[in-house]
Amino acid sequence: MPIESALHEMLLPYPGKGDRLVRVYVPAHREGERLPVIYMTDGQNLFDEEHAGWGCWHTRESIEAERAATGRAAIIVGIHNDNPWRDNELTPQSIGEVICPEKMDNYTTSEGECFDRFVTEVVMPAAAARFPIKSGRENTAFCGSSSGGLQAFFTALCHPELFCAAGVLSPAFLLYAEEDLRRWIAAKSAQAPLPYLYLYTGAGDELERNIFDSVETTYDILTAYYPPQLLNEVILFESCHNEAAWEPIFKDFLHTFLSKTDAS
Repeated sequence: MPIESALHEMLLPYPGKGDRLVRVYVPAHREGERLPVIYMTDGQNLFDEEHAGWGCWHTRESIEAERAATGRAAIIVGIHNDNPWRDNELTPQSIGEVICPEKMDNYTTSEGECFDRFVTEVVMPAAAARFPIKSGRENTAFCGSSSGGLQAFFTALCHPELFCAAGVLSPAFLLYAEEDLRRWIAAKSAQAPLPYLYLYTGAGDELERNIFDSVETTYDILTAYYPPQLLNEVILFESCHNEAAWEPIFKDFLHTFLSKTDAS
């Protein structure tokens, strides 16, 4: 029996900050069918213009287009970060000291480790219990942009047993010194298995050009420690730091991730 697509909501307890809205898009599927899943930051920007303050990724439309083209689809679990402390909760402390806090709007302290625990210990079990999510790391990815891209990179590398891929879009690597990034990446790259890293940057405005430089530096570090078959870098020099740029890149990441789930 076919089950129609639907956008669901969950309110889950975030440590010390009350309930957090998590929206989950489940595409149309057959009864008993289980689907791969992508956990994503900034759920407010993923599904519709109503919640999006800066533009929408239109992930539902991307899922439906992928389904029509290839027969594959994924569940999207979008964690809202539309709060004044977004930059705090998407900035990990253990990578190193933030060297340019002025590049963030309301940054005061690094709390990425708390967000990481919220994702892995609260969101993932709740989503798996309620929705038809296919189990196993080979069916699980993390994706985000800007500070969310940094957090996706951090969480995927901290939990390679949970995630097979990470969409690291316009990541805020510029917040850290090169030597701190090198130390942290060297330590994490010694693990096995490692997640596939899809890195993207543009260079179409001042912020994205600064991010481009830091992504290039980080990519060079990764090539020294990371298996080349698990690295992919996409550069679109004309693209700016916004949802309009990330929407088509997400489509490509989605296709790449789902191609890998088929091959696993």
